[in-house]
Amino acid sequence: MTDHARHEGSPVTAAMGSRRFGRVNWLGLATLAERETRRFMAVWTQTIMAPLVTAGLFLLIFSIAIGPTRGDVMGVPFTTFIAPGILMMTVIQNAFANTSSSIVISKVQGNIVDTLMPPLSAGELVLGYLAGGVGRGLLVAVAIWLGLWVFLGIGLAHPMWALCFVLLGAAFLSGIGIVAGIFANKFDQMAAITNFIVTPLAFLSGTFYSVEALPPVLYTVTHFNPIFYLIDGARYGVIGVSDSDPLLGLSVGATATLVICLTAWRMLATGYRLKA
Repeated sequence: MTDHARHEGSPVTAAMGSRRFGRVNWLGLATLAERETRRFMAVWTQTIMAPLVTAGLFLLIFSIAIGPTRGDVMGVPFTTFIAPGILMMTVIQNAFANTSSSIVISKVQGNIVDTLMPPLSAGELVLGYLAGGVGRGLLVAVAIWLGLWVFLGIGLAHPMWALCFVLLGAAFLSGIGIVAGIFANKFDQMAAITNFIVTPLAFLSGTFYSVEALPPVLYTVTHFNPIFYLIDGARYGVIGVSDSDPLLGLSVGATATLVICLTAWRMLATGYRLKA
């Protein structure tokens, strides 16, 4: 047997060949997902409790400042109307922060190579990072909803719809976080993306108001914002009212999530702004 034949038949080469045909490195994927989960659980007071407090402050301030004079919105009290929007806004902000901060910190510290060198494909890297962001978003959603249920008596009108939109919103913003983390090389670049893109999209998406009250131009512009459909869908799942068809929102959210995840996959596959 030639050296070439012996090499081709070796376990290492066989494993590499099987990976070329699409087999998943489940151990590596699970390890990356666990690492990303341990990252935010190690500082749970900052990643879980802090968003809960922030959401509570939003509800308190809006209830005191606007609630008594605002009246009902779409047939429900103002505080009840904004509660699901605040829940989803907090979920997507934390999902974005989880993936983006993980990648940027690794790039700044120079240890991103520890993630890129193991035998993980670009798709497995995307899924691993998504697992951490979605996990954090889901925990934040549960914590805030429990607070809404205990203090405001807000249950779940459509539990499966609520779960679908929370998972979809967390996945979408986790994907954006991966793209932003790869693009940004410094913390100030990440801060600019957060302050000028993510935060405005979250705030100007019907979180604190019904889009039916907007002028025609802003009404049209809002419907091009995927986050609007995620927040509106979460509102439907929690309190049973919405500005748009939940099925449309699910379609838009799923399409936007697929597009951003494919973008993240492409960036990782080509090593965009990751290779020296």
